[in-house]
Amino acid sequence: MIRISIDAMGGDHGPSVVIPALMTVATRRPDIRFVIYGREEAVRPELAKLPKLAEVSEFIHCEIAVRMDDKPSQALRHGRWKSSMWKAVEAVKAGNADACISAGNTGALMAMSRFCLRTMATIDRPAIAALWPTLRGESVVLDVGATIGADAHQLVDFAILGTGMARSVFGIERPSVGLLNVGVEEIKGQEEVKEAGRMLREANMASMNYHGFVEGDDIGKGTVDVVVTEGFAGNIALKTAEGTVRQIAGYLRAAMDRTLMARIGYVFAKGAFDRLREKMDVGRSNGGVFLGLNGVVVKSHGGADSDGFAAAIELGYDMVRNNLLDRIEADLDLFHARNPHAQTSRKSDVVADAEE
Repeated sequence: MIRISIDAMGGDHGPSVVIPALMTVATRRPDIRFVIYGREEAVRPELAKLPKLAEVSEFIHCEIAVRMDDKPSQALRHGRWKSSMWKAVEAVKAGNADACISAGNTGALMAMSRFCLRTMATIDRPAIAALWPTLRGESVVLDVGATIGADAHQLVDFAILGTGMARSVFGIERPSVGLLNVGVEEIKGQEEVKEAGRMLREANMASMNYHGFVEGDDIGKGTVDVVVTEGFAGNIALKTAEGTVRQIAGYLRAAMDRTLMARIGYVFAKGAFDRLREKMDVGRSNGGVFLGLNGVVVKSHGGADSDGFAAAIELGYDMVRNNLLDRIEADLDLFHARNPHAQTSRKSDVVADAEE
């Protein structure tokens, strides 16, 4: 039985989107159970519409909900121990849930997750990993916003974390890994990226096929299974891709409405356009996984609809079902056993990190 804790108050829509998504997943996954945290006056009316959901879920009232515009430090001060977000994360730490899903404030969720779950023993900072649609299928891209300006050791850690996720999600025993760079030549790029490339080549890990450097256009091509970068570049790439999808969709709608012949042509090509829309649907790949923590936490897009939130839940389900944490810990232990000097100094004050 897979147990998932849910922050029902997160996101732009809250329980009106979250609760129907739970019913969707429960129908597909008979071995799933939910622990739902939120305000009773907001959640109970939605639960009442889906009586079958009560058979596979437990609801726990929380007086406080973290706001989307709260700073991480504010969220920790006011929401620690008592908010729906904190309680959902804490359920994972206590062993009452196998994974936590929230569409709430990203900074607050990361701060609470780090404070509550802590990072794995050899991990300096966690990363947010996203599933990225490509011409070949999907790739794992990380970090997309958690750590700005990662050093070489952290980039190596990200490569190991992403490899573990790719093995869990895609079922690939030796995923290909590339470091995002301004060119594929070894002499190009920042020193941190070049040093990380050297370390990965020399490590020659059995669980990872290090491809080398990749460029921005390689992400969409699906050149590698795992693309590694630091959070600043990764977040810009993610937001640029999302904006490009909306831009192309706008162009297509405008073109189809321009003339009568275009509208008639759309009728005949509707099947092809439906397949294109499905491929470009951001909701199908919704869910950023917080990697490097002692627990599984998935961040849904705040504006996701019910299908999008359901996709985030199923991503968390797959992480647990395929033993993500065990795979990552095994890879980290192997790497650091072979490279005892590769560990970095860790900051002890996670509250200070949250305020950053």
